[in-house]
Amino acid sequence: MSDALVAEARSDFGKGAARRLRRDGKVPAVVYGHGITPIHIALDAHTLRLTLRKKVTSLEIVLNGKTETVAPRDLQIDPVTRGIEHVDLVYVTAAEAASLAREAVEAHARQEEASAAAIAHAESKAAARADADAASDATAGEAAAGAGKDSSDAPAGESAE
Repeated sequence: MSDALVAEARSDFGKGAARRLRRDGKVPAVVYGHGITPIHIALDAHTLRLTLRKKVTSLEIVLNGKTETVAPRDLQIDPVTRGIEHVDLVYVTAAEAASLAREAVEAHARQEEASAAAIAHAESKAAARADADAASDATAGEAAAGAGKDSSDAPAGESAE
């Protein structure tokens, strides 16, 4: 990780306290897991939003001078403003962080393969449709040429053969 998010421990809870935090540009969060007592924290909203814009599997937070590796578990987003309302973070070990990263890479690879297959399928359908259109245009053109030859090239009273 290049940058760690600075977390501030918080002691006030509830709707009013959460609204005050958001008004001050902070996001209420809770960190839990591995049998450790949950810790309620506040994170800078802008920094958190920029960090979570990327497909993050784990991130580092600095809490009371100690760096911890955590993974986002749940994210609550305001449906109107699209701002982050609350984050649940889970402690992860280095092995778990590596496993999460590996799973994310594998999921990305599966998504790329599915996208490539979908593109190939769409291209083959488009090519088949273009071939069918070209064949129908050629048939229609031959029919029009044949019809035009019979009626317009021959003088009145004579056949075109």
